[in-house]
Amino acid sequence: MSLQAPEFFAELCLPFHDQTVVGNTYFAAPVPGAPLRLRIDFSQTIHADTYGGLRVAVVHQERGEIDAVALSFAGHGTFHRRDEANNTWMNTKQHGTFDRYHRPGRPPWDGAVVTGLRDAIEQYTAVWFPGAWTACAPRPTAGRTARSVPSPPTGHVVARTR
Repeated sequence: MSLQAPEFFAELCLPFHDQTVVGNTYFAAPVPGAPLRLRIDFSQTIHADTYGGLRVAVVHQERGEIDAVALSFAGHGTFHRRDEANNTWMNTKQHGTFDRYHRPGRPPWDGAVVTGLRDAIEQYTAVWFPGAWTACAPRPTAGRTARSVPSPPTGHVVARTR
């Protein structure tokens, strides 16, 4: 099954004009004419066909990869709402991850909130590509989600006792 990478990277709303997705990898030239490029891949977990975050790298045209950082989905709250709604335990392979298998008509990363990832990518690219982020598209609205996950009912409040 396809990861639907172009749709995932479109959800991130990265502002770079010179960009493309090849397979499951996003490539961009944030500064036109500069030798540095941005590459973003899905980072795999120890479980087959399961992804736990993104690997963001700066690549020089002639020297290859210069720097990279791993951004975990769990560390950036990407699937927090989905996992909470589904009562997904922290020590399971499904917590803070997605895999290639999904419901028909839905992306495998259904329920992702990409705002934290986008903010982390913005901070990382500001170091390597100063000014490139602000020279491009405006910031999307906060709380952008891939698709909405139903929230648990809020009408019933349980009092906590000691």
